[in-house]
Amino acid sequence: MGRFFDNDFPMSQSIDELFEDGLQRYQAGESVDTLIPTFKDLSARAPKNSAIYTCLSWLYLLAEKPNAAFKTAQKAIRITPQDPQAHINMAIAILDSGRKGVREHVELATQLVMSVEDVQADIRQNFKEGLTRKPDWDSLKRVEKWIFDS
Repeated sequence: MGRFFDNDFPMSQSIDELFEDGLQRYQAGESVDTLIPTFKDLSARAPKNSAIYTCLSWLYLLAEKPNAAFKTAQKAIRITPQDPQAHINMAIAILDSGRKGVREHVELATQLVMSVEDVQADIRQNFKEGLTRKPDWDSLKRVEKWIFDS
């Protein structure tokens, strides 16, 4: 864990390698509380990488930090407006933080998800995985229903 956010991590590892390692740690079930600093550090090192911000916003959502998730999803969308997962994260963050404006992000995410079959499978898997980690996540269930039952 520490090798990501101290200054002693191997410089031979690229941002992409560190990102992939972080994803593997997440998929292996590592706690979001230990992964958030990793992805925060990666976002500071690669501020134009929307995938890092999208992952970080997801981690914040899992950690029940919707305001931080909102801000990082916003950054991801600014960099890559056509990322459906960033819009899904934004919609969930809006619901979880009591903000307004969820429809725009749900509609855009639905268009993006439904336009590419491979994306549909990935997004369905993300919803499933989110509910595995957080079974009573009502806002995730609502957004999933809006996207796939519309």
